[in-house]
Amino acid sequence: MTADLLAPLDLAFWNLESAEHPMHLGALGIFSAHSPAAGAHAADLLAARAAGVPGLRMRIRDVWQPLPAALRRPFAFGGAAREADPEFDPLNHVRLHAPTADFQAVAGRLMGRPLERDRPPWEAHVLPGEDGVCFAVLFKFHHALADGLRALTLAAGVMDPMDLPAPRPRPAEVPRGVLPDVRDLPGLMRGALSDMSRALDIGASVARSSLDVRSTPALTCEPSGTRRTAGVVLDLDDVHRIRKTVGGTVNDVLIAVVAGALRRWLDERGDGSEGVAPRALIPVSKRRPRTAYPQGNRLSGYLIRLPVDDPDPLARLASVRDAMDRNKDAGPNRGAGAVALLADHVPALAHRLGGPLVGQAARIWFDLLVTSVPLPSLGLKLGGHPLTAVFPFAPLAPGHSLAVAVSTYRGSVHYGLVADAEAVPDLDLFAAAVSKEVATLIKACRS
Repeated sequence: MTADLLAPLDLAFWNLESAEHPMHLGALGIFSAHSPAAGAHAADLLAARAAGVPGLRMRIRDVWQPLPAALRRPFAFGGAAREADPEFDPLNHVRLHAPTADFQAVAGRLMGRPLERDRPPWEAHVLPGEDGVCFAVLFKFHHALADGLRALTLAAGVMDPMDLPAPRPRPAEVPRGVLPDVRDLPGLMRGALSDMSRALDIGASVARSSLDVRSTPALTCEPSGTRRTAGVVLDLDDVHRIRKTVGGTVNDVLIAVVAGALRRWLDERGDGSEGVAPRALIPVSKRRPRTAYPQGNRLSGYLIRLPVDDPDPLARLASVRDAMDRNKDAGPNRGAGAVALLADHVPALAHRLGGPLVGQAARIWFDLLVTSVPLPSLGLKLGGHPLTAVFPFAPLAPGHSLAVAVSTYRGSVHYGLVADAEAVPDLDLFAAAVSKEVATLIKACRS
């Protein structure tokens, strides 16, 4: 397998990482078990199958192109590439742990550990349950290796076989010489000027939308390098019932639930919700539907203020719905959420040198990440053991204390919560507030 240059946003994620802020996403899957030995059997299966998934053999290495090649592809100079690891050993990536009664507690500790950067940046941790009737698997993928869709594809490759749509082949790259053809220079110049103009336009939009941003103390912190996770399961029918009563989309309801949970959580912990309206970044995939070659993050985002200070649950939902409608009307190329698009217009060397600085600026642009992760509607199995629940985990941005990821799977909504363990020792309190907020919305809809 030949080397493949990282897309600009992938490179940005690779260079944003630090020991305190690992840039991997995760998913904790819970499986029912037929016997206490099911976890060990699952670990053996994952290791055996991982060897046959090409994407799991890919490591990331630095690329310093010679001058002639850099003249042709200046945005690749100082970048990085994916390439097959000739020494790939799946046993280094699949680990069987001791039985536990608390999957989330173990997952939290593991999410705080950066992936090893000198080999394929992913891991699978198998956690047998002490009761012998279930086990869990925590998958970790570096964001430079996979976004949510790509991670799903890689994880599906080690699950029991299932029918998935065949990907379209990636168009072959036409071979070119080391120096640009002089006939291409006018087009290259126009493209460079267009990129510069587009970057300035996006940058100006980001700057304008960030002028009045104020951090919410409970959602910001000095990084401790520790992590805590929690999960919440909701009935998707309840979410649809709320949506049908008040309008909007399922996503609007799920975001409004986060706003209400924040209000309840802040009041219960004594911080108070009065005057609190944190900015939430809602990632938006810009990947074309049914794209066959799912490598490379293609993300933008919407930015909205969560109406945490509004005491009326239906008014909070209406506010979220209106804000999301305005974002959709403007498109994903506007606002602070569009900052991810700037990655496509920044030379690779700038990503390498400026990554840490950009990471520290995250708290200026937004206070909280709320992301949705797609999952197949078909039931997944591992060694014949059904996947009963799956909690997605998002990377925690530098300076942030909490991140929220949401997925729907087989009639249930799963909230995966990741927090700085020292800044948010009461993450379970926030998880409980999520469940209570749904009940509050249902009651309000019946009134």
